[in-house]
This record gives sequence, structure tokens and C-alpha cells, in this order.
Amino acid sequence: MIVLERLTKSFNGIKVLDDLNIKFEDQKITVVIGRSGGGKSVMLKHIIGLIRPDSGRVLVNGIDIGTLKRKELNEIRKKFGMVFQDGALFDSINIFENIAFPIRQHTKLKESEIKDMVYSMLGDVGLSGQELKVPSEISGGMRKRVAVARALILNPEIVLFDEPTTGLDPIMSDAINNLIISIHNKFKFTGIIISHNIEGAYKTGDVIAMLYGGRIIEMGSPAEIKNSKNPVVNQFVTGSMSGPINFNII
Repeated sequence: MIVLERLTKSFNGIKVLDDLNIKFEDQKITVVIGRSGGGKSVMLKHIIGLIRPDSGRVLVNGIDIGTLKRKELNEIRKKFGMVFQDGALFDSINIFENIAFPIRQHTKLKESEIKDMVYSMLGDVGLSGQELKVPSEISGGMRKRVAVARALILNPEIVLFDEPTTGLDPIMSDAINNLIISIHNKFKFTGIIISHNIEGAYKTGDVIAMLYGGRIIEMGSPAEIKNSKNPVVNQFVTGSMSGPINFNII
């Protein structure tokens, strides 16, 4: 489904991605972990074509999206759903219209069909009866659910999650992780999650990959990552100050 080949990207002379290689398995959830500022979100933006690499390729269904013109790239993007870190909801419209927005933008479905799709999705994410509220009237966890519903409403092949549990308490974080598992079981998309939440990564990921020094240094099942012999991976997943990762604050 998605392959990154020798991906390299620098900003102001600082190399963020350095010859990065990774293959995301079809219909599996891959969680990418790593330090803050380590390039995870930059990698995600390459996958959806918001950033072009200095060198290397991003292949989606075998197509190098770096070679596409804007119109062709927009067609590829229709395969994607995106759950932004802060939800990125429209504050001035209600939950129903937030979820319906992609349908209105990309289809010519009748209003009755749109209504059926939105109400069905509201049920899938546990928000039935909340459709007339605006984002400011609901909790942070509910806003995340709205963002998930909007990302899924057109049944994309690929869903990208950028720190989906950021800003949530442990109980609500677990609820969002359970939601991701539930919707993945139903919709069978290829999922890529960027996360610092190690327990959430173990719970939601079929595969976990660690990005460090601009490269994927280890990739495997949750059990394999949990029992990794790589000192960098082990230090990160255990949250230890002792190890090769330098946590000095400059």
C-alpha cells in the first residue's frame, strides 16, 4: 500500500529524515514512535504529499506521488483520511456538518444519503444524539471522535492519525485507542499512527516502528518491540533517563 524508499529531508541545513525506508502493510495498523521533533510528523506529511522529499520516493499503490501534478495528487489524496492532532474541526458549524463536509466537497449525493451516512458514522464513533452541538460544546475526547468520524466518512483506504490521544487523560486516551481498534476491525483500512503513548502503541499497533536519527531503527510486533535488545528502543519504550538517548534540555 505505502512504501517510503530512501526518504531524505532537511530544513535549514538540518537533516530530519535521513535515508528512511519503511513499508506499511496493507490493512494493518502501524504505530510510529520516536522522540518529539524527531521527524514523525514530517514523515506523515510526506506520505500525504504536503511535503516533497529532497531525495527518495513515496509510493502509494506503486505510484510515486512526488512525480504527480496537483490534480493527480488530489486524486490520490481521496484514498486518505486524516485525523489531526488537535482535531482541526470547523468551530462555526455543528458536528453533523463537520462530518458531512468531505461528502459535500467530493460527492454529489442527495441530502437523504448524506444524512444516512453521517448518522451511521455517529453511531460507529459513539456520538449518536450529539450531532447538533458545535465543537466548543463537547469534550476533548468527543472532538477526537468527531475528527475520526470525518476522516472515515468516505471510507478511505488509508487513515493517518497524528498523535490521536494528545491532551487526553489516561481513561479517555484508552477510550480513543479502543475506538481505533473498533473502527479498524469494521473498515479494514491501512492505518498509520504517530504516537508517544507507548501503552497505546502496544494496544493498537499490529506493527510498531521506531524513528530515531532520521531512520527507522527497528520494526516489529508489539511483543518484539517490548522485548527489543536495541538499547535506543529499550530506553525509549521504558522511559529511562539512562541510555544512549540524550535527554539534556538545551
